[in-house]
Amino acid sequence: MAPTKAQAKKTMPEVNQEQDDSSSGASPAKPKSPTKAAAKAPARMQTARSGGAKAKAATKSITKSARAGLQFPIGRIITKLRKGRYATRISVGAGVYLAGVLEYLSAEVLELAGNAARDNKKMRIIPRHIQLAIRNDEELNKLLTNVTIAQGGVLPNIHQTLLGDKKKNKAQMQ
Repeated sequence: MAPTKAQAKKTMPEVNQEQDDSSSGASPAKPKSPTKAAAKAPARMQTARSGGAKAKAATKSITKSARAGLQFPIGRIITKLRKGRYATRISVGAGVYLAGVLEYLSAEVLELAGNAARDNKKMRIIPRHIQLAIRNDEELNKLLTNVTIAQGGVLPNIHQTLLGDKKKNKAQMQ
């Protein structure tokens, strides 16, 4: 049975007075400040039936991305999947899985593009670096064969028949 407001008001100061009496190291002239738990405690004691919603609201919410340990927004991905009408039912696990795959792919491309930028002695990644990173990686190249990257250019490549034989070139030079 939950105590009434009058009973709760009576019991709260009594508890604080008992704490003040029990503290032997504090000076009597200086009143002891209430603890954090006492300051946050509501005036009315909450029971399992009446205060369930308020007790849940007091706890800090944790995002799905934080629970999964990802940076990509799982909630937004789930929303896009549901609004896209790809299936009648979309589970939360589908959004977590897709977010994990997208985060892995983007991290892989960014790492390789960063290496390409460093090789060209640049501090910023430009589309050319992304193009070089993707086309030099066998798996990413296979995944993104039909993708055109604007301002990416092409891989430096000279066909062997255009170069000719080295032996013939040396003989002609002499």
